[in-house]
Amino acid sequence: MSTFNSNPETPEHVRESCAQFRTTFQVLKGEIGKVMVGAEDVVDGVLTALFAGGNVLLEGVPGLGKTLLVRTLAETLHLPFSRIQFTPDLMPADVIGTNIVMEDPETGRRKFEFQPGPIFAQVVLADEINRATPKTQSALLEAMQEKAVTVAGQTRQLTKPFLVLATQNPIEQEGTYPLPEAQLDRFLFKLTVGYAQLDDLLTILDRTTGAETPTVKPVLDAPQILEMQQLVRACVIAPHVKQFAARLVLATHPEGRFAGGDVNRYVRCGASPRGAQALVLGAKVRALVDGRFHASHEDVKRVALQALRHRVLLNFEAEADRVDADKLVKQVVELTPTEPVGVGV
Repeated sequence: MSTFNSNPETPEHVRESCAQFRTTFQVLKGEIGKVMVGAEDVVDGVLTALFAGGNVLLEGVPGLGKTLLVRTLAETLHLPFSRIQFTPDLMPADVIGTNIVMEDPETGRRKFEFQPGPIFAQVVLADEINRATPKTQSALLEAMQEKAVTVAGQTRQLTKPFLVLATQNPIEQEGTYPLPEAQLDRFLFKLTVGYAQLDDLLTILDRTTGAETPTVKPVLDAPQILEMQQLVRACVIAPHVKQFAARLVLATHPEGRFAGGDVNRYVRCGASPRGAQALVLGAKVRALVDGRFHASHEDVKRVALQALRHRVLLNFEAEADRVDADKLVKQVVELTPTEPVGVGV
């Protein structure tokens, strides 16, 4: 594949870059589709987060292919992959690494030497992340946000691109530790993995119980991914579209200027500025996938649920009335007008 022009200057370069981005996205999606059946929205969400440079939380009951999706994605990328199986006895040092005493065989002198943990890969699967204790969960915070880890007072940078894909089971509560709001906010998207339909389930049976095993081939390497991420950031978003994304976030704030619908009644805390960043970056990726170099209102709406559902914290009344965050986010998107409003009024 040829090199991306991440800073297109002429209309021809813009069209060429958009077309190449779209083609590469579809090729990557097609390779994953050789193994993953259905769940196109989830695959789109994961790839959107990859090119937006964010992390993903995958939630679904056991057996729906969350781990398989992450492993398949890793196989399509020329990037180091590691899997961390989160358990209650997992310690932070098991994730980020630790200093151990090493002896020089020639001089006999001992010194501390850092042994990196599995977080030093570039595609990291945090499997069943809510089974680990909060102390161990917090070991991921710096890596997810700053792409670095600190051990014994020394900060070590992680190799970019860096992507954490975490999985969790929404129905099993015993022996789990819910992710704190600070960690949830570091996930660009939260994707819900649902059950397969009849046709998809039959295809899954054919692929997994037959003699042949589907295989995928690598599509992208690190420099190409970084160039695609730069192209995403260079994508244009008009001021009124950017304001729409900001108003969507502000509409999730109870008692705020733009709050509407049931937000004041059911929401305890709304989305942070990271939610607006997720909306804009996600919208830019969706625009490029559609062959455009400018993000629209519809692009923002398409990623709103994935970007905001885990950033809207509900109160006890919402739980009593069985109102979930998805319903409120959809309501906010529906009620927020696309027309710009005066700033500072």
